Amino acid sequence: MSETTLLTPPIAGRTLESLLAGQPQQAAWLKALRAEAVERLGVLRLPTTRDEEWRFTDISLIGKTSFTPALSASYLKVADVAHFFIEEASTRLVFVDGIFAPELSSANGVHGTRSGAVVSNLTAAMAVHAAAIKPHLGQHAPFTKDAFAAQNTAFLHDAAVVIVPRDEAVAAPVHLLFIATQKDVVSTPRCLVLAEAGSAVTVIEDYVVLHQPRWQEETHFTNTVAEIVLKDNAHVTHVRVQREGSKALHIANCAVSLGRASNYQSVSVALGARLSRYNLNVLQTAEGATCALDGLALISGRQLADTHSCIDHAQPHGSSRQLHKCIVGGSAHAVFDGKVMVREGAQRTDAQQNNRNLLLSAKAHIDTKPQLEIFASDVKCTHGATVGQLDSEEVFYLQSRGLTEAAARNLLTYAFGAEIIDRIPIASLKRQLEQTVLEQTTGLP
Repeated sequence: MSETTLLTPPIAGRTLESLLAGQPQQAAWLKALRAEAVERLGVLRLPTTRDEEWRFTDISLIGKTSFTPALSASYLKVADVAHFFIEEASTRLVFVDGIFAPELSSANGVHGTRSGAVVSNLTAAMAVHAAAIKPHLGQHAPFTKDAFAAQNTAFLHDAAVVIVPRDEAVAAPVHLLFIATQKDVVSTPRCLVLAEAGSAVTVIEDYVVLHQPRWQEETHFTNTVAEIVLKDNAHVTHVRVQREGSKALHIANCAVSLGRASNYQSVSVALGARLSRYNLNVLQTAEGATCALDGLALISGRQLADTHSCIDHAQPHGSSRQLHKCIVGGSAHAVFDGKVMVREGAQRTDAQQNNRNLLLSAKAHIDTKPQLEIFASDVKCTHGATVGQLDSEEVFYLQSRGLTEAAARNLLTYAFGAEIIDRIPIASLKRQLEQTVLEQTTGLP
């Protein structure tokens, strides 16, 4: 891939105009937003390892396949995907290859203090809630300098929309399920979560592939953008799971805006995809906001999992905690680049960042770059990173209790990752992921 390659050529030689022509009619401001993104796609190029933000992550695989958007969703029955459903989540939006699937969704079970929450696809939500959506859609995840965000916005014709009114508390989690089914297809899922002042909600953002071997081994490209807005005193728990197929390519941008005294809790888990990149950017826009970002990447074989995060403390009295773990086996490569920024005037900021990495083979590789940029004087900030292998003394101790060496190593590896899984507040999803982690750690070298 040359340095000047744009994102448009991988789309099977078709022009953006022809690909977008068949999409539904939309409001003028949304058309203008997409037109601006299309214009930026004509200027932007794909990043390469010569770009600082991408120097550890070679995305040339994306340019080696001609991807095209799905013209229609694969037909799936509820029985085909029911094993992905979350027991506690009575409200569910399902998108197949980026296309909303109402027959697989259940958006009638939103229960809260006043039952005024909205969980809908963008097309339906715009009919009633356009005034609430317009100030936020496309405004928090910038696309002027990011080719992937620009492509997602250019193809923005539908999205998962969650709006929680003022002082509303949604009791059950909301499940946003994105299913990949078609070979050589690029899908551009979009999420918008708006938590008004004093509200509370738990959102599960879930990327999966069907379990049949033929789906697991096919190449597809998921390019997703999520925008999450917390107004004053709002509380959002955001669980993100990426468990796509072994040849999938997955690029994600998530932008979070924190209002006064709001609280954002994030747990992200990356298990699948040949190549995955997750950019998580959190901006504290008012005093007293808090956030906790927990992450786990569990990879093996030739997988590459890259997590870039930025917590921007732009106002005083903010607090952030981040723990990101990587378990890397085979010839896999994990990347963690985490920045905590404390701007001038953001006094009394309290920030802690920790990256812990476990290498399970001689060929496994991790690049870690925790960063602090502090421009205020009265702060309490720490960061650190560790890279190591399993403790031989711990392995020996478990062997002395009757375990084989392999069983001891598997148990310790599982426990290392289970610390993050345990922070997911949804019991059935936690059990699913614990079982997946157990199975994958058992198979690692």
